[in-house]
This record gives sequence, C-alpha cells and structure tokens, in this order.
Amino acid sequence: MWTHEVGDAVRRPLSSPLTLLIFGAMASATALLSGVAPQAAAQQAPVAPARPGVISGGGRFGFGQPATVAVIAAENIDVRSDGMGLPRGSGTADQGHVLYAATCASCHGDTGREGGSGPILVDPTPFQPGLTPPTIGNYWPYATTVYDYINRAMPPEAPGSLQPDEVYALTAYLLNANGIIASNAVINAQTLPRVVMPNVNGFIPDPRPDVR
Repeated sequence: MWTHEVGDAVRRPLSSPLTLLIFGAMASATALLSGVAPQAAAQQAPVAPARPGVISGGGRFGFGQPATVAVIAAENIDVRSDGMGLPRGSGTADQGHVLYAATCASCHGDTGREGGSGPILVDPTPFQPGLTPPTIGNYWPYATTVYDYINRAMPPEAPGSLQPDEVYALTAYLLNANGIIASNAVINAQTLPRVVMPNVNGFIPDPRPDVR
C-alpha cells in the first residue's frame, strides 16, 4: 500500500502497524457482513437449501429406527396407580431386607429412617408440611408407584438394572418397614394394587381436562 504527500514526489509505503491493523479490520468486517469468513471467502460456493428431513448431501439423517410395536413395548415400563403395567414376579419383605442392605442403605441409611445422600424412606408419622419429612409411609398415595419409581430410577448408578422379583422385594420391605403390610405378605401384580396407603386421600384430583 502506497501514498504520497502533497508536494512530495517521493512515494513511500504505509508501514505503520496501527494503519495496517485498521485496514485489516475493515477487510474482515466487510467479509463478515457479507456472511463469509475472511479465510473462506475465496472458497465459498453457493449451496441450495436442503429439503426438510434431508441433509444437504442428498441422503437422510443417519440415526433413529422405526418405532415398531416391539420397540415401544420395550420402552413402555411405567406402572400406573391402578397397577396397570406391573410385570410378572413377586417378593417379600425378608427378601427385600437383604437387597436393601446391599443396594440402598448407603444412600438412605441402614433402616431407611436415617437418610443420607438420599431422602428418608421410613417414617409412618402422619405427614405435616415443615414438621415431618415426606416418606413412603406417610406421603405416597399409591403403593404401585413405589414399584414404578424403584424400577425406573434405582439404584442411581445403574437405574433399570433390578429384576422384577428384586423390585417387588424392595417394595415389600419398604411397605413393611412403614407398617403398611405384614412381614410375610407376598407382593406381586395382584396384591400390590390392593395395598391402601395411609395418605391416599391426601391428594386432591385435578378436575380440569388435559390440554396438550
């Protein structure tokens, strides 16, 4: 880049670092305003917009699989309050006690009354907000959802790893520890929905229709 002063016949380069910086910034700004990065400006070529659902190269997205009946059934593991979705299997409180000590006590305490990194699970004292902690024994309205939660979310380091018999046994242990079922009760898909929780009337159904 060259210039000359008025009355001066000698041409000399503009070598000031500040001047070069200013001109460089102007060039970069011009390229950016045009939507093209400076280093790619010379290589950029027009690209036609891709059709919805198709990548620009012409092929379809390379992920996912058809949602077949079998695939949906494998993911549909939730258990409703009425017991719909409970699998085959069974368990007792004695069986659950052994499992609890091995997989649950480190977070919830040796008996479930102590808590720790996990919440307290055992306390049949009637629930009073701010006075007593909410537990399976005094807060949960449906015994079936105890199974559902353990099955889907526990233990936290390996959710979904427990077998149905193990989940039934843990559910039986926690219900027995809270004084809700007898120690020799067998919990399965038929007996669990019949368990009446102490706080079943503590929740008010929302009469409003679902809006999606």
